[in-house]
Amino acid sequence: MATQKTSDSQATFDCEGKDMSGKVVRGVMLAWTETVVRTTLRRQGLLVSKVKKQSFRKGGRVTDKDITLFTRQMATMMKSGVPLLQSFDIVGKGAANAAMGKLVADLKMEVETGSALNQAFRKYPLHFDQLYCNLIEAGEQAGILDQLLERLALYKEKTQAIIGKIKSALFYPISVLVVAFIVTAVIMIFVVPQFKQVFTSFGADLPGPTLVVIGISDFFVANWFFIFGILGAGLYAFFYTWKRSLAMQIVMDKLALRLPIFGAVIRKATIARWTRTLSTMFAAGVPLVEALDSVGGASGNYIYREATKQIKAEISTGSSLTVAMQNANVFPNMVLQMVSIGEESGQLDAMCSKVADFFEAEVDDAVASLSSLMEPLIMVVLGVLIGGIIIAMYLPIFKLGAVV
Repeated sequence: MATQKTSDSQATFDCEGKDMSGKVVRGVMLAWTETVVRTTLRRQGLLVSKVKKQSFRKGGRVTDKDITLFTRQMATMMKSGVPLLQSFDIVGKGAANAAMGKLVADLKMEVETGSALNQAFRKYPLHFDQLYCNLIEAGEQAGILDQLLERLALYKEKTQAIIGKIKSALFYPISVLVVAFIVTAVIMIFVVPQFKQVFTSFGADLPGPTLVVIGISDFFVANWFFIFGILGAGLYAFFYTWKRSLAMQIVMDKLALRLPIFGAVIRKATIARWTRTLSTMFAAGVPLVEALDSVGGASGNYIYREATKQIKAEISTGSSLTVAMQNANVFPNMVLQMVSIGEESGQLDAMCSKVADFFEAEVDDAVASLSSLMEPLIMVVLGVLIGGIIIAMYLPIFKLGAVV
């Protein structure tokens, strides 16, 4: 059935009809209106029985989780022998995210118009990175697309899991500190001034801690709009710059690896992603030097991205991977030994996969330990902060009670 080129102003229509022999045919067409669809199909000699516009709700966006689920579903379909275009239909119609459903429909349209699958993916670089497209291309050329989709699905799932664990480890303390700041601000702006009015009627000297808290409260009351304004603007500028400035990203990536407690977890997660990516690429038959192009970017850290460039340059001049990684000085001895064994035995992909499994397990244990460690520390911080304010406010009352 006919198809047309993609256009943001056109709608997608599901079409059904019969050809001259009476055979039922179905397909998808992009057009301005339903009338255009019916006219075009009649000119092609088709007796149109149904034309239905696909409804995609506006809003939303395609997330990494959506792409991971899409990859797993496509891998399952392909391994089960479902044709590619039919797989797109099944996955697209079952997508809970309207934006993802639209993306799948667009991918199907590209393939129907004659594009190779990897070329269709390359037209959406925001959702399918170079590693993804290269593996799909390798699968198409070798005739093992189902196997490569399976490897990609596993890779995406492992990567999503480890990123999720890092975020969960960081989210809890950050969220508690934010709540603590808000509660403290509310106490300083609304509660302490009420105590101040009561204390003024005493006509007696106030204890030092109480004077300090009242002074801080006066500052909050007089400048709260500046405090929240500067804080909000500062956070916005920080994240805006972080996303768009390479220099800022470099600084933050270096700082992340040096953080107390969290730095070790982030380093382990980075090594897990690095080795997982190398294992996936190498197992797909991608040459080592070409694989390293994707490995560095997939690590998600500037230090390891630059180290990968150095490793690639040394391998190109004849060095072994083990020696090049050792010279980069960013990998622990255990990783170097496993890679060396993999090179000598011809099982580099399997050894890198084992290294990734090991460090992913290490991240799991570290996150569990951090959760246990952070809870008492946060309780102590909150107790000192909130408890200190309360005690400072009640000291004059205790003093007055002692005098009475």
